[in-house]
Amino acid sequence: MENGTKELNKQPPPSAAMQVQTSPPKLPIATWKLILVAAIAAGVQFGWALQLSLLTPYVQLLGIPHKWAAYIWLCGPISGMLVQPIVGYYSDRCQSSFGRRRPFIASGAGCVAISVILIGFAADIGYKAGDDMTKTLKPRAVTGFVIGFWILDVANNMLQGPCRALLADLCNGDTRRMRSANAFYSFFMAVGNILGYAAGSYNNLYKLFPFSKTHACDLYCANLKSCFIISIVLLIFITVLALTVVREKQWSPDEADEEPPSSGKIPVFGELFGALKDLPRPMLMLLVVTCLNWIAWFPFILFDTDWMGREIYGGTAGQGKLYDQGVRVGSLGLLLNSVVLGLTSIAVEYLVRGVGGVKILWGLVNFLLAIGLVMTVVVSKVAQHQRQHGANGQLLPPSAGVKAGALSLFSILGIPLSITFSIPFALASIYSSGSGAGQGLSLGVLNLAIVVPQMIVSVLAGPFDSLFGGGNLPAFVVGAISAAISGVLAIVLLPKPSKDAAAKLTLSGPYH
Repeated sequence: MENGTKELNKQPPPSAAMQVQTSPPKLPIATWKLILVAAIAAGVQFGWALQLSLLTPYVQLLGIPHKWAAYIWLCGPISGMLVQPIVGYYSDRCQSSFGRRRPFIASGAGCVAISVILIGFAADIGYKAGDDMTKTLKPRAVTGFVIGFWILDVANNMLQGPCRALLADLCNGDTRRMRSANAFYSFFMAVGNILGYAAGSYNNLYKLFPFSKTHACDLYCANLKSCFIISIVLLIFITVLALTVVREKQWSPDEADEEPPSSGKIPVFGELFGALKDLPRPMLMLLVVTCLNWIAWFPFILFDTDWMGREIYGGTAGQGKLYDQGVRVGSLGLLLNSVVLGLTSIAVEYLVRGVGGVKILWGLVNFLLAIGLVMTVVVSKVAQHQRQHGANGQLLPPSAGVKAGALSLFSILGIPLSITFSIPFALASIYSSGSGAGQGLSLGVLNLAIVVPQMIVSVLAGPFDSLFGGGNLPAFVVGAISAAISGVLAIVLLPKPSKDAAAKLTLSGPYH
C-alpha cells in the first residue's frame, strides 16, 4: 500500500477510458479447459447419486431402524450450511502457490477417498472390530459408516463450491463464457447422476472386484462397495487431470484489482444471517416458496429407493432378496429421472415462454410434484393389493404394470426437479439485482431455505412415518400437501420478474 501511495503522489490517476486502453487484455482460457474443470462435477455427482439411491437401505442392513435412518442425513444440510460458506470465504483469500481454489479441490477429493473406504468397508471394519454377525445391530460398523458419511458430505461441499468458483475465475467476468461453463457443469452433473444410478441398479458389479464380497459383506454390500470404488477412481482421475492441466496463478491481495470484502467480526455468517434482517419482500416470498418446495422434495429424495424395496416390492431391509431387487429397480428409476431432468433443463427457456412466465411454470410443476407424490400412495396400494406368493409360499415381485407405474413416477418427477434446480436460483439473482443486494450473499440466504427443510425432514420423517405404522407413505403425503401449497404461493405471491428473466435462467444450476 505504501508503494501504491507514492505512485499516486507522483502522477494523477488515469481516467477510466485510459485504464481500459492501457490495461493488457486478459486472454480467454481454452474451452476444453473449462470442460475439464467442469467434468469434476461428474465424479462428485456419481457419489451423490450413490448416496441417494443406496445408502438409506444400507444403513438399515447395518441394523439402524427405518425411523432413525433419516437422522444420518442430517450431515448433508449441516455441512452445507457450515462448510460451503467457510470454504468459499477462505478460498477467496487463499495465497497458496498452488492457487486459490485448487488446494481446496484437491483436499476435498482426498477426503472423499477416505470417506469411501470407511463407508464401503464399514461392515468389514465392524466385523474385524468385534461386531456379532448374528445380531441385527452392528454398532461398530454403524460407527464407521456414520463417520465416513459425514466426511463424505463435508468433502463434497469442499469440492463443489471451489469448482464453481474456479470456473468463474477462469471466465474472467465474461458472461457468455460463464453461461457455457455453467452449462458444462450442469451437463456433467447429469452424467454423474446417470452413471451413479446405472451402477446402483446393476446387481453383478461386484464381480469386477471379487474381494468385495466377504463374510461380513453380502451381495448388496459388495455391489455398493464396488460402486464406491469406481466412483473414487473416476473422481481422482478427473481431479488430478484437471488440476494438473489447468493452472492457477498465486493470488495476492496487493496485486488484486479488488480485495475480497471483509465480513466484520463474524466472517461469513455475520453477512449471511445479517442479510435476513433486511430482506426485500420478493426475496422473503421466494424463501417461503422454496422452503415449502424442499419440504415436499426431501421425503422422496431420501427414501425413494427404500419406497421401491418396501412398499412396491414388499420386502424388508436385510431380510431376503426382494427388498434388494426393489432398491436396484429404484436406482433404475432414478436414472430415468436424471435423463428426464437433463432433457427438461435444455427446454426450460421454451417452457417459460410457453406457460407465460417463470413463476407460473414453477407453480405448475409444483402441482405436478404434488400429484406425483399422491400417486406413490396409489401405486403402493395397488402393489399391496396384487401381492402374490409362489408355490413355496415366498413373496413374488410385483407385476409388470406396477413396476411400470412406479418407474413412470420416477421419470415424470424429473420435470419438476429440473425446474427446482434452476428457477429458484434465477429468481434469487433477479430479485437481488433489483434490490441492489449482492448475488453471492442472496444465493447464500436462499441456501438456508434448502438446508433448513432438509434438517426438518431428516429429524421428523422417520418418527412421523413410525407414528402412522411405518413405511414412507405418510411423509410422502405431507410432501404432496407442501408441494401444492408451494405451487399456489409461487403463482399468487411471487412478483413477476422482468422480461429478461428467462435469459438469466441459464446462469443458475442445481446446488447441494
